[in-house]
Amino acid sequence: MDVQGTVTDGFEPVREAFVRNFDQRGERGAALAVYRDGRKVVDLWGGTRDVDGTAPWAVDTAQVVRSATKGVAASVPLLLHQRGQLDLDAPVGTYWPEFKAAGKDRALVRHLLAHRAGVPVLDRPLTADEAIDGTSGALAVAAQAPVWEPGTDHGYHAQTYSWLLSELVRRVTGRTIGRWIAEEIARPLDLDFWVGLPSDEAHRAGRIGPVDEPPTAAGGGLKLRPKRSVTDAYRDPESLTRRAFGAIDPLPDENDPRYRAAELPASGGISTARALARFYAATIGAVDDGHRLFAPATLTLARTEESAGLDRVLVIGTRFGLGFMLHGPASPLLGPGSFGHPGRGGSLGFADPESGIAFGYVTNGMRKGVTADPRAQALVRAVRAVRAAL
Repeated sequence: MDVQGTVTDGFEPVREAFVRNFDQRGERGAALAVYRDGRKVVDLWGGTRDVDGTAPWAVDTAQVVRSATKGVAASVPLLLHQRGQLDLDAPVGTYWPEFKAAGKDRALVRHLLAHRAGVPVLDRPLTADEAIDGTSGALAVAAQAPVWEPGTDHGYHAQTYSWLLSELVRRVTGRTIGRWIAEEIARPLDLDFWVGLPSDEAHRAGRIGPVDEPPTAAGGGLKLRPKRSVTDAYRDPESLTRRAFGAIDPLPDENDPRYRAAELPASGGISTARALARFYAATIGAVDDGHRLFAPATLTLARTEESAGLDRVLVIGTRFGLGFMLHGPASPLLGPGSFGHPGRGGSLGFADPESGIAFGYVTNGMRKGVTADPRAQALVRAVRAVRAAL
């Protein structure tokens, strides 16, 4: 595999792990970036830009990163709180009165961010067209009765997170969340990251698609044979698991230009690895141009545990801060203080304040796992080993 890019002295084992993903784990096309103390120390890419194509991955290729979008999107309400525009302990209905319906009047903003709002499912799933029309999703989650009392339990809001977060941000700022991210995060940080891909950038986005785990592949994520309870939950059409991931039915074509142009902050972000890593670097300190996103108090909020234990949707133990997954068995990151978000099928972005490391990985080959892809985990282990040696 002809891998392109650079690594700083001492990070050569990370490049070796990246190459092994192509040799041993069936990688088709991918990119990896790592920042340390605000400066880029790893910037690699290789393979094909399209999962089913032959054109090489270019220096500026971007991909759909699915739920890795959630971490960037979650920073929006945290930044609004940092600026004094949003109270995390206020009821969601303070800003969005219609959300009080059907027993959700006590749902707080922090419940929404930490997957405790109780609305991971919709009684009537949205069509693909409704999911991206900018109005149907907000109406649906506002009318939906919670499946548990908000604030009393947690379960991954896989799809509904899009409309919960989008409408809250629109009510507070008057802007769509995609526009807010573009103007307040991506532009100042010079990030190739979009929630709502502009038409003049569409040529940069590669095609994603499913790939199987090679039978001889090395492990590195969750157990390759999930517990029967997890398998059963994904098979049962009435389970919260199936209903949460099926809140859009049928699922949209993620390579459709209309889907990529839509603003779905739970699953539809398009990014380079470089942008994910740089974003997370800016949450824990100043990046090389001096720009920083989170004040120390906001950083503490992002990685303070809000939800922990058996996740009613994922049916495994998960840990969440305010919008970010936290390091743990379900989503191993660099260390106990790390926070970030994986994307179902592969992508991953996170920051580790203790080491000053920020990480971004994107791929076009989507695996079945949700929280701990073996390819991403192999790269995390390599970074962890380098950190220990530095």
